[in-house]
Amino acid sequence: MELLEVRNLITEFETDESKTRAVDGVSFSISEGMTLGIVGESGCGKSVTALSIMGLLPRPAGKILSGEIHFNEIDLAKSSAKEMEAIRGNRIGMIFQEPMTALNPVLTIGNQMIEAYRIHKDMSYDEALRSAISMLDRVGITSPDLKILQYPHQLSGGMRQRVMIAMAISCNPDLLIADEPTTALDVTVQAQILELIQELQKELGMSVLMITHDLGVVAETCDKVVVMYGGKVCETADVLDIFDHPAHPYTKGLLASIPHLESTPKSKLPVMTAFGREKNEIPDKSTILTTFVSDENNFSRTSYENQSIENNEIILRVENLKMYFPIRKGVLAKTKDYNKAVNGVSFCIKKGETLGLVGESGCGKSTLARCILRLYEPTSGKIIFKGTDTTKLKPSALKPIRNQIQMIFQDPMDSLNPRHTVGEIIGEPLAINKFSTSFTKKRVREILDIVGLPSDSADRYTFEFSGGQKQRIGIARALVLNPQLIVCDEAVSALDVSTQAQILNLLLDLQEEFNLTYLFISHNLAVVKHMSDEVAVMYLGKIVEENSSDRIYGHSEHPYTSALISAIPANHPAKKAGI
Repeated sequence: MELLEVRNLITEFETDESKTRAVDGVSFSISEGMTLGIVGESGCGKSVTALSIMGLLPRPAGKILSGEIHFNEIDLAKSSAKEMEAIRGNRIGMIFQEPMTALNPVLTIGNQMIEAYRIHKDMSYDEALRSAISMLDRVGITSPDLKILQYPHQLSGGMRQRVMIAMAISCNPDLLIADEPTTALDVTVQAQILELIQELQKELGMSVLMITHDLGVVAETCDKVVVMYGGKVCETADVLDIFDHPAHPYTKGLLASIPHLESTPKSKLPVMTAFGREKNEIPDKSTILTTFVSDENNFSRTSYENQSIENNEIILRVENLKMYFPIRKGVLAKTKDYNKAVNGVSFCIKKGETLGLVGESGCGKSTLARCILRLYEPTSGKIIFKGTDTTKLKPSALKPIRNQIQMIFQDPMDSLNPRHTVGEIIGEPLAINKFSTSFTKKRVREILDIVGLPSDSADRYTFEFSGGQKQRIGIARALVLNPQLIVCDEAVSALDVSTQAQILNLLLDLQEEFNLTYLFISHNLAVVKHMSDEVAVMYLGKIVEENSSDRIYGHSEHPYTSALISAIPANHPAKKAGI
């Protein structure tokens, strides 16, 4: 029996200037107890489809133009606001993509959970409180009677996501919509969240609509898959058929874009060329092209001199580095203890090679990166860059060093100034170093060409670009001073698989062209293996294992490394099922 059936759904957003059809004739169904995955790139209409089902489209801009959404014989597309209030949060629960924005920052976890019980279950405050504590315990939150008194910012990312799950299933819904429930989570936390959702599904007998761009999550959890592009459905099939016999070229392109643990390190990933993006057309075999981006003519030489350094020269050496943050307590704020974010880390990177750094959130990866750039003042230890210990340099002496060490940040939205044009953003390091205006303009356009953006991008603002294009701008800014070492801090973690493949290929091309050295930080172990010559595993502020990428994934020695690798979602549903 079909629990949910969507027929020819059309959802549109209208502004003063234009109309955008975000969902265009989408149809699918979910049976009782099954998990349906909707997969596709950002902007394909996945989340808008979910918001249409839930009646949460932003008004007045968003509206359902036509189509039917049948849930237990009720057409949600035609239901009134009052009718939807009785269904939403009660019979249909939803896990939102970013719990930090979905949870109210000024209300405790308890107050937010109690609200659903009192509205839908007609409980007293005390009954609702006991039910909320029981539900938090059910989703694996320790000391739920204490956590229920805390605010969202006091919980970790994984804990916040567990709270979102507890709120979504609090009224035992028939359907759970999970919109990117594991995006930006560590691989171990992701495995825990996916396992929790599957356990609760079996326990409550509910159906799940899993929305994701991670095909590993699809392989791990879904029975059936809908592939979307440009607001339309490209393909619908059982999960095994999607992976073994994809019928549509777009589906084949998505599958080919994913780096796997079995793939050859530092090889070029197939990427899909842009097609039908302006017209929102479904790509067919005549309009799609899956190819390798490796044309050396795309990259022009800079006007800087090439510095010939032997390939076996160590460009960066870190020795026993420590970064302790004081924990202050009491009225006088005396230091009582230290948070040992980086605790005795040592490693080295050879010129032109990539060291991958993996570990869970909070293990000290980003703190280590900021120490290397001297954005943090290390507690002790040495950071030796090209023979110079940068920890002993004064700020004035650091400037030329910083020109040679640059950073690509995780979220370009946070690191790019929205009030500046792209030309101003990329040219700012040159202006700081007092290069002439004419040289700055020339260099900006040259570097835009190197990263695959048109030269007229220099006159536009960042909001006019997609996520992948913004990351290219971030890469351009890092390259503009012709650095020798680039720290990539989760540079592709927020990108779709096809955009991720383009950025990874770009980084490899740039490394080959300019003999760049990378410190590549990520929690995605497959991406780290694909990009790295050597891999270091970080845990609780220390590097617990370091080896070649093939060796560390094939013959890991430390239990924590083995746990990380075992938590990676299956890249094929047969591996999950043990077929």
